[in-house]
Amino acid sequence: METIPFEIGETAHALRKAFDRLAVGMGVTRAQWKVLFKLTRKPGLRQVELADMLDLEPITLCRIVDRLEEGGLVERSRDPEDRRAWRLNVTPKAQPLIEKLQGVGAELVEQAFAGIDPKDVETTRKVLAQARENAARCGVINRASNQ
Repeated sequence: METIPFEIGETAHALRKAFDRLAVGMGVTRAQWKVLFKLTRKPGLRQVELADMLDLEPITLCRIVDRLEEGGLVERSRDPEDRRAWRLNVTPKAQPLIEKLQGVGAELVEQAFAGIDPKDVETTRKVLAQARENAARCGVINRASNQ
């Protein structure tokens, strides 16, 4: 029997691959659409914050953002609190692409969760949210008591 973390990882991988198949020909890579989605949800992130959220090295994110900026999909602006930092936002030009990608995401959810009771999906969401919350605290309590 596989472990639950393995199954979650395999499911996430399968969903990413399915999204890639559905989004083929839209002109953006998986890394680029992940940046666009995150910036749509959290506009104005600092580049270093976004790199951390996406679990990317800052230089890797910089290259991705360079390409998106060249395509007119993302703009950088100086952080008023730190001249060395950049704030990132999607541009109006990116909106039609983001809407198409969101449509692909909706289609993926519909297909991937077909035949699954909506109550089960909601329960799964709650369980996964609690697991993420618990995982965020892993080691924090033990380290605090060892000091």
